[in-house]
Amino acid sequence: MLKFVFWLLAGVNLLVLAIGQGYLGSFRSETREPARLKNQLQAGKLTLLTQEQATAPAAPPAADEGATPAAAAPAPPTTYACTEVGNFLLADGRRFEAQVAALDLGDRQSRRNVAGHDISSYMVYIPPQGSKEGADRKAGELKQLGVTNYFIMNESSPLRWGISLGVFKSETSAQSQLASLNKQGVHSARVAPRYSASKQLAYQFRDLDAATRARLEKIKTQFPEQELRSCK
Repeated sequence: MLKFVFWLLAGVNLLVLAIGQGYLGSFRSETREPARLKNQLQAGKLTLLTQEQATAPAAPPAADEGATPAAAAPAPPTTYACTEVGNFLLADGRRFEAQVAALDLGDRQSRRNVAGHDISSYMVYIPPQGSKEGADRKAGELKQLGVTNYFIMNESSPLRWGISLGVFKSETSAQSQLASLNKQGVHSARVAPRYSASKQLAYQFRDLDAATRARLEKIKTQFPEQELRSCK
């Protein structure tokens, strides 16, 4: 019996020793580091990194030398929403219309009437006196100074109850009359232009590209007194 136990223990020890030395292969999925390194494929090509190399940021991938850089998107063409030229008197407006017809703008071109004021004459006058009584008193003073050519303005206007001393076609003639009145002792008179309403024309052009606007500007140079501007 003792012999049997002795040989059993000896057999167990030999089995444990064989397993520990790896003679019977590994029964575990994990192995120690030296053995794992020996089992690596192409272990001779492995390179151990220092701590600095291991923690350094990865370099960006090199650009493909054959790749073509993306082309920048072209800038949108310049467009002028609304351009206006004016203000024309009727005769000049017709000449301008004939010139811009070559642009063939169709319904992108329009015309509008503009209220203009032209000087029709010049008036020598005494400013309003505030009432009919005040105008009559001033008229009496004029008579005493020998002035008989006058007219009390009683219509509804900014000059109501003023006194007109003459209307003249040119400013020079009006200034001559004023000088004559000053010599007679009339010192409150003055000269002012009179305006008559006149119709003028302005032309509007919409959605012009740069080339068409340049052609319009060239046509406008034939009318130097006119203004090219953005629509209001």
